[in-house]
Amino acid sequence: MFSKSVGIDLGTANTLIYVKGQGIVLDEPSVVSIDAETKKCLAVGQEAKEMLGRTPGRVLAIRPLKDGVIADFEVTEIMLNYFIRKLKLKGMFSRPTILICCPSNITSVERNAIRDAAYRAGAKKVYIEEEPKVAAVGAGLDISKPTGSMVLDIGGGTTDVAILSLGEIVTSTSLKIAGDKFDRDIIKYVKENYKLLIGDRTAEEIKVKIGTACRSDQNDSIQVSGRDLVSGLPSTITITADETELAMRDSLADIVRACRTVLEQTPPELSSDIVTRGIVLTGGGAMLVGLDQLLIKELNIPVYVAENTLSCVAIGTGVLLENIDKVK
Repeated sequence: MFSKSVGIDLGTANTLIYVKGQGIVLDEPSVVSIDAETKKCLAVGQEAKEMLGRTPGRVLAIRPLKDGVIADFEVTEIMLNYFIRKLKLKGMFSRPTILICCPSNITSVERNAIRDAAYRAGAKKVYIEEEPKVAAVGAGLDISKPTGSMVLDIGGGTTDVAILSLGEIVTSTSLKIAGDKFDRDIIKYVKENYKLLIGDRTAEEIKVKIGTACRSDQNDSIQVSGRDLVSGLPSTITITADETELAMRDSLADIVRACRTVLEQTPPELSSDIVTRGIVLTGGGAMLVGLDQLLIKELNIPVYVAENTLSCVAIGTGVLLENIDKVK
């Protein structure tokens, strides 16, 4: 048995696994539900996500990654082990080579935690690559040439902004503002303006269905149910797309500011490349309606949304696995 080469996009919201020669074989939410008393794993992935906010006292539905890094080491290990077993990546005599991604500006301690989790899940060898670089490769950019490419990767927990040239990151920054923060902004807005308490899943549904980064004439609306904070009873309200823009405005402004900071630190030759080549948006957050228009308006640079925004990082790990000798 030959050992397999595996690329893992260990995301705050979703975990994607790419197997060399097979493509993306798994795309599941990064959620684990365990029994609080026995510490036994009850469900992982989609099944566990459906339990979020709906579990009885002794069952805990946990998201082990927070802001792009491992918040609960033990549960991350359970999750990786489960996925590796499910996909039969580990044989009796063969262990996989794993390439795993991390946000660009994490500490060496956080990077080692990711490496340890992969080794404990049964890896023979572990490579760690920075997410914006892998996302750029997955989006189809040729980063090996001496020209500047700019990537804005908005995931669940972190947003990475990076400028790449000659296969490496020239300048980058990482923010803990991304999809999850947008959900929290919507929860806060509804709580303050309608005195209604909604859960994370409801907030995510609002963001996906009518969320927008730019106001438009087509002001869609959606009915939302939650707990009325005054009466304590279930209640329903109607929220519009323009209100989601208002709720997320500060977080979006922080992302624009981060792009500006990275551009200010860029060597002038690369800046001229970016004016012509534009910014490529990847990650789940890139699907937010109107985000590209907001960036074009604020930065005066063309902005393109990658074709397969959700799976760019996983596809990128696949390309890097094909050229693993260069990664080494």
